[in-house]
Amino acid sequence: MDYYQDIRVTGDAETSVPVVLAQLFMRLHKTMGKVAEGRIGISFPQVNKTLGSQLRVHGTHDDLTALQQSAWLHGLRDYIVCAEVSAVPQEKSWRVVKRVQVKSSAARLRRRSVSKGWLSEEEAQQRISLLNEQRTDLPYVMIASGSNGHAYPLFIEHGPIQSLPAAGRFNSYGLSATATIPWF
Repeated sequence: MDYYQDIRVTGDAETSVPVVLAQLFMRLHKTMGKVAEGRIGISFPQVNKTLGSQLRVHGTHDDLTALQQSAWLHGLRDYIVCAEVSAVPQEKSWRVVKRVQVKSSAARLRRRSVSKGWLSEEEAQQRISLLNEQRTDLPYVMIASGSNGHAYPLFIEHGPIQSLPAAGRFNSYGLSATATIPWF
């Protein structure tokens, strides 16, 4: 993780920043396994209540160059500004950027429990109440399922700042529950 590339989403009057960011995120997801499986991490330097308009991709110079040479940004160039691949600054800290899955709908949980055969409809009604629902105010990106096309929010948490890096692998979204990315 000694190099990074910033990609800033500009959007326009017809296409909002969150929509372009979602497209950028999905394209990266589809490309990661082909280019640098498990070796590229991401972060959102402007994260606050939303993810902001900037995606930072972290990795080795070779992995980021290979990613850049793939056609993953094709069709998005009018809506983004890509910085050059650069060395990570000496002054930095570290942090985990991970996906958080939230069980947000009691009705969906009941339907799933019945369809999977875990519970009968009656048992599901009794056991799974509105109290089982979870809510979060984490920022998210809306993505579409590759299997059924349904859109869903992928919640992303930027963990606390750490003074030391933690090695590990990243999933196909560039996220990890244990591996850190440089934060600056």
